[in-house]
Amino acid sequence: MKKHIQITIVIVLSLLLANCGSEESKTLADNSTPIAVKVSKTTEADGQFITVSGKIEASNSADLSTRMMGYVNKVYVNVGDKVKKGQLLVSINNADLQAKRAQVNAGISEATAAFNNAEKDYNRFQSLLAEKSASQKEMDDMTANFEMAKARLESANQMKNEINAQFTYSNMIAPFSGVVTSKNIDAGDMANPGMPLISIETPGNFEVMAMVPETEISRINKGAEVAVLVKSIGATLKGKVTEVSTSAKNTGGQYLVKIDIDKTEADILSGMFVSVQFPVEKQTKNQAILIPLESIISKGQLSGIYTVSESNTALLRWLRLGRTYGDQVEVLSGLNADEAYIVSAEGKLYNGAKITVQ
Repeated sequence: MKKHIQITIVIVLSLLLANCGSEESKTLADNSTPIAVKVSKTTEADGQFITVSGKIEASNSADLSTRMMGYVNKVYVNVGDKVKKGQLLVSINNADLQAKRAQVNAGISEATAAFNNAEKDYNRFQSLLAEKSASQKEMDDMTANFEMAKARLESANQMKNEINAQFTYSNMIAPFSGVVTSKNIDAGDMANPGMPLISIETPGNFEVMAMVPETEISRINKGAEVAVLVKSIGATLKGKVTEVSTSAKNTGGQYLVKIDIDKTEADILSGMFVSVQFPVEKQTKNQAILIPLESIISKGQLSGIYTVSESNTALLRWLRLGRTYGDQVEVLSGLNADEAYIVSAEGKLYNGAKITVQ
């Protein structure tokens, strides 16, 4: 009986020693292959920025419409066509205007004949009055007839000017040289007053229209140099604030800010969305702590970063983040200034992983 008990004890001890040995070897294996990482220290922003969204627009653009209603005879351009100033773009049927112009021309002829006759009578009665062969009453009547004939002729000429002005709306011409960006009508369609028919832009000169919230507009200054980030083409452009709106009555609490973009070789197009960084003065004495966005670890709604512990292991630190400045983000709490954090690793990091700093 004792012999069986001793054998059992020996087997149990052997298993325990084997398990301990395996755990120890596992620990040694873990500790013998630390993960190589690269670290960096937090940086303090030299200044603060306000980042808002905006859209690129051509500096010189126009949406052309007409004041008259009529059927379109012909559209002479297509989207993408280059046009010159004064070039005919759209012609609208103007048969009614031609009839009115004929009536006005006939009225001018009649008024001109009446004016010439009244002028002759006026001059003749002036001579008769000088010779005392006509009374003053007759001279007054001739003067009145002459002035009325003169007024009717002037009225007929002004009606002709009105008709000619309406003809300019039946033949739509380019107000400046540029490129056709949209065409909203075809031959045979009915053109209505105020309806945009053709849009043109001058390529090469661009500006950004940005909307700034009311909490930040007081910190935006005219003439400030800004950075314009065009994410679609991966370009960062320089610009200058040229206009700052002081009213948000028609923009839903957002204030319009216009930025002129410096000449660039980047392939930017009108309508591209951008992010605009406005430099602003610091509101506090403490500088903002910035870390790269690519170093952030996200789990659900939590954001953190791996730091280096005193025992040379990875330590996950949860953070409270603030504003985004380009490819960096502000750390409000969870990380101190000049504190090291892991920016990249050659293996999968986890809390407590043994690491070696390269």
